[in-house]
Amino acid sequence: MSCKEQNPVTRSLFDKVILPVYAPAQFIPVKGKGSRVWDQNGEEYIDFAGGIAVNALGHCHPNLLKALHEQSEKLWHVSNVFTNEPALQLAQKLIDNTFADRVFFANSGAEANEAALKLARHYAIEKFSPYKTKIISFNHSFHGRTFFTVSVGGQAKYSDGFGPKPADIIHIPFNDLDAVKAVIDDHTCAVILEPVQGEGGLTSATPEFLKGLRALCDEFDALLIFDEVQCGMGRTGTLFTYQQYGVEPDILTSAKALGGGFPISAMLTTEAIAEVMHPGVHGTTYGGNPLACAVGLAAFDTINSAEVLAGINAKRELFINELEKINQQFNVFTQYKGKGLLLGAELNPKYHGKARDFLNVATEFKVMILNAGTSVLRFTPSLVITDEEIKEGMQRFAQAVAKVVASS
Repeated sequence: MSCKEQNPVTRSLFDKVILPVYAPAQFIPVKGKGSRVWDQNGEEYIDFAGGIAVNALGHCHPNLLKALHEQSEKLWHVSNVFTNEPALQLAQKLIDNTFADRVFFANSGAEANEAALKLARHYAIEKFSPYKTKIISFNHSFHGRTFFTVSVGGQAKYSDGFGPKPADIIHIPFNDLDAVKAVIDDHTCAVILEPVQGEGGLTSATPEFLKGLRALCDEFDALLIFDEVQCGMGRTGTLFTYQQYGVEPDILTSAKALGGGFPISAMLTTEAIAEVMHPGVHGTTYGGNPLACAVGLAAFDTINSAEVLAGINAKRELFINELEKINQQFNVFTQYKGKGLLLGAELNPKYHGKARDFLNVATEFKVMILNAGTSVLRFTPSLVITDEEIKEGMQRFAQAVAKVVASS
């Protein structure tokens, strides 16, 4: 066996050793606390990205650290040949606080959505007909990177180039009930959507649209699936976004903030739908492992508190007020989108296509943000970020905006 020379751990090492499917920032974060991050050089950043809505309690929250430490000394993994206490406790919490009766744990949002789509098709085939397999999805949606979920997602750029796609999937305009009426029929097994589209520009579903979808799904015996991987777990001001609409889905998926940074996801459904499943129909090796579920329990209890949930919309207003100060000076935004701390700032036409430029320059001024598409800036900070951190981060971001504007 040859002994290879070890390369120093720098950003250039990424370009040598990691599959080239990402284009990360030039600095490497090494430490985080709350809403602040430090890189290899000790430079401090304000984090408005939150790991893409994952770090809902910031970095190294004491409740999560405690749960991780305690469980790490007990039991990490036993597989689903055996059950475990943290998984049962977290499942019960999810059931007690939602419409659901049954839970399936996995490791990522894509896996939760994969399970949801498989369940929907299996349910329709078992209960109605082998031909009831049509899935209705929406333009600009995003549901994951497995071949099934990326094909169901409404952005062809992510699914093209991999050969024949799974069949019987239709994409139509979001928030267009007439478009749904034109394609839904007795062969439809499911309609899937994000109540707030995450990667697709932070467009929120209208109440009329969701209520209309519920009625159409009931009429055609189709299942309504809400993908709340990004917009769930307190992100929009309620535990799950559907609770703001008065419309219950048949299946709901959760991930990202569910583990507060530890990989875990869940698919929730009702007893009537779950009963078509039996051992061996679906599964996962790591899903529901005790380490992930113990951290998930701590994250759930912390997020699902009156103190945290009550502060989210006030923090949103502070963000928008600070963005408006920047906008009054530089005229870069046309509107603010999304809900709660799933916040989008749409760029005015002069800056369309330049969202990534704002993101990249922001890192120069030590603030971490995101984009949602090419013309919307996205802010998904910790749900417990302080007002002082918001103001300080926005002061830094204002400097970044000034630089982008000056160079445009």
